[in-house]
Amino acid sequence: MRTIILFMMLSLTSTLSFSTEKIMSDTQTKVKLTTTLGEVIIQLNTEKAPVSSANFLTYVNEGFYNGTIFHRIIPDFMAQGGGFDTSFSQKAVHAPIKNEANNGLKNTRGTLAMARTNDPDSATAQFFINYKDNSFLNHTSQTSSGWGYAVFGEVIEGMDVVDAMAKQATSNRGGHQDVPKTDIIIEKAEVVK
Repeated sequence: MRTIILFMMLSLTSTLSFSTEKIMSDTQTKVKLTTTLGEVIIQLNTEKAPVSSANFLTYVNEGFYNGTIFHRIIPDFMAQGGGFDTSFSQKAVHAPIKNEANNGLKNTRGTLAMARTNDPDSATAQFFINYKDNSFLNHTSQTSSGWGYAVFGEVIEGMDVVDAMAKQATSNRGGHQDVPKTDIIIEKAEVVK
């Protein structure tokens, strides 16, 4: 009887130790975006979206996002950023990454996904934050029309800041629609613990 109890206690201890390690590991995948409207904390899902998360972290660590704007805001849809500076010049990016939209993560309110062109594997630095559940953006098949948009993170603090972006007046600029009239700038993007 004592042997069984001791074994159960050791099993529980190792389980708790593993859970703590996982939590500690996850805390290293948080990114803080300091914007002109406030701070947004994002938890990356490095397990289900390793390629997209690593890509995003590369741009964060290089300081790429510092000084970029949210250049497309559509209320009740999404806020897109990560590609243009305040003079509305598009920034040079790394090679496109593989689309991970088939990872099981869904485009629900507050999630972060990779923006891309019609080519499923064309995502580089631009990302968007979903204002609502946008199920039509989810992966349905491995076809050009069904690939969907790869979710790789979620806003865990500061969704009120993202919501405030949707209240800003927008207009056309540089051939783009839905551009905030007053720049919403990512002053700094950094990994936080």
